[in-house]
Amino acid sequence: MRIVCLAGGIGGARFLRGLKAACVEAAPEEPAEITVIGNTGDDITLFGLRVCPDLDTVMYTLGGGINEEQGWGRTGETFTVKEELAAYGMEPQWFGLGDRDFATHIIRTQMLAAGYPLSQVTEALCARWQPGVRLLPMTDDRVETHVVVEDEQGRRAIHFQEWWVRLRASIPARQIALVGADEASPAPGVLDAVREADFVILPPSNPVVSIGTILQIPGIRSALCEKTVVGVSPIIGGAPVRGMADACLTAIGVETSAQAVLELYGSDLVDGWLVAEEDKAVSLYGVAVEACPLLMDSPEATRDIAAAALTLARGLAS
Repeated sequence: MRIVCLAGGIGGARFLRGLKAACVEAAPEEPAEITVIGNTGDDITLFGLRVCPDLDTVMYTLGGGINEEQGWGRTGETFTVKEELAAYGMEPQWFGLGDRDFATHIIRTQMLAAGYPLSQVTEALCARWQPGVRLLPMTDDRVETHVVVEDEQGRRAIHFQEWWVRLRASIPARQIALVGADEASPAPGVLDAVREADFVILPPSNPVVSIGTILQIPGIRSALCEKTVVGVSPIIGGAPVRGMADACLTAIGVETSAQAVLELYGSDLVDGWLVAEEDKAVSLYGVAVEACPLLMDSPEATRDIAAAALTLARGLAS
């Protein structure tokens, strides 16, 4: 099987781990080829270093280096450098880079400065972690998700990470924009992987600032529309499975429901849609909707969800 997955942060990374296990169970003698197109809209420069949170979360999770309890950052992490920077009064202090994590960002920044594109840098970093998938950034071009907010300082645009991490999305977003998307192009290998895929799976990542940002890169959505695509709902019974996807959906005027997210993606893109049992009434003309437990509360449960997505995708693609 040749599978393409779009992925954001924690939910996407954990789903991918379950997908790898489901593929081995389905065809132990024929390893699946999984290509992951990772969101780079969350990328940010901190202390002169280029940080790619979603790419790193996928790489660490699949490579066995993730902090399992929090779902991001390195296991066994320490924060001596962060504390020393704070002692000097360096900002921002709200984004917690750990000592082990700093090494990844230093190498990435040095390689980018030397002229290597992000896709080659990501490949080099993955050579250490061996995630078992081909991890591609959605684009080598610099794009960043910014959020327009309005508070006592007036109406202003801030980086998504400041809204998400520092403010915890407590200030309503007036607009969410992927700056630089119009001039960006898919990273090398992205469109080829989509064309060669047997099917595509959309994990339960944030539909606005994870999957949604990837779909904004010119050429990616149109390529996906030519393939069999199965999505896993990130909403269960009107609430996000994890994180604050509801705040992002509200910002773009979309209801927080499995039905609304399916309609946001559209029947031109999605052929199959997995929902939780409580959302089994969801329907959209031209889309096969199936219900199953969707809580990724254990490795086994996550594998079973991924297996259901595989079964649905293979059936629709045949």
